[in-house]
Amino acid sequence: MCITANAQPPAKTSNGNNALRFFKADHPYIQFTGRIDFSNRVLPRFWNSGVYIRAKFKGTSCEIVMNDEVNGDNHNYLEIVIDDKKPFRIKTTGKTNTIKAAGGLTDGDHTITICKNTESGIGYLEFVGLRCKDLVRPGDKPLRKIEFVGNSITSGAGSDLSVIACDQGQWYDQHNAYMSYGATTARNLNAQWHLTSVSGIGLIHSCCNMTITMPQVFDKMNPRSNSIQWNFNNYQPQVVTICLGQNDGAVDSTKFCSAYVTFIADIRKRYPRADIVCLNSPMADASLTAVLKNYINGVVSFVNKKGDKKVSKFYFSKRYNRGCGGHPNIDEHREIADELTGYIRKLKGW
Repeated sequence: MCITANAQPPAKTSNGNNALRFFKADHPYIQFTGRIDFSNRVLPRFWNSGVYIRAKFKGTSCEIVMNDEVNGDNHNYLEIVIDDKKPFRIKTTGKTNTIKAAGGLTDGDHTITICKNTESGIGYLEFVGLRCKDLVRPGDKPLRKIEFVGNSITSGAGSDLSVIACDQGQWYDQHNAYMSYGATTARNLNAQWHLTSVSGIGLIHSCCNMTITMPQVFDKMNPRSNSIQWNFNNYQPQVVTICLGQNDGAVDSTKFCSAYVTFIADIRKRYPRADIVCLNSPMADASLTAVLKNYINGVVSFVNKKGDKKVSKFYFSKRYNRGCGGHPNIDEHREIADELTGYIRKLKGW
């Protein structure tokens, strides 16, 4: 299900005992996870797909106030989850949006999760605040942390066909980062997640006339425009997965493997204690799959022999490509997540 937001500024609402109050983004009971620019504490700004916000509120209803960059004619999508029930999608409609996220609930405590479904190239979102009866101190975040590095697959592009069919609407209308394999894997393992991903990006060669590659933008909050430095001290994952190569294709093996080794070294510098897991592309055809497995086998073997034993590989059991443009759809993302969950659970003893 997808609905559109009402483009309007926050206002006071009176509803008897459930009168809505406005709580600004810097309220201590609101939790943020992802690469977020907090230079303005009351307007935290974020670009990456999969960035999410959680809060616990009292009452029967809740509204979200969110600013959208409106980059060109682009509008972001959000995934909203109330009390861990079935998620639903919201599309913003303007620069400022008041979103009726919950209503008609029992008068008690409820949890809301707000996730950016669309990626950095669509534009930033600024979280303005929540309107509800009251906020409640939330539980602690999970101690486990995972970062998923990749391309459009990791972003959840082309996966959600529930409202707009493939080849209709805008290219990002089927984005769903919340239901992507990375976010789903993290929830399976009761872990926080970061998605560091850009559609079309590669390790040494990106598609679609894109001039950036992942090693160049890995340290940025806005990877699509290669801007705004990220402080890696803010999030130290126990596991990092790398899912690149689909957009590189069958390139020069020496160049690809050398770049992969260098990229692992950069990740290791940022995350000295993390397990790094190299993945093949789950949407690749048989020919590219064979090539990528050959590359990854060589890279992991080389890095292990050089002394880094916390680098490993995991290969998916089959091809997943029933979404738009040959991408995995939501059901397939769930299958991919189940495969990866099993591997990480065994790797980490989770």
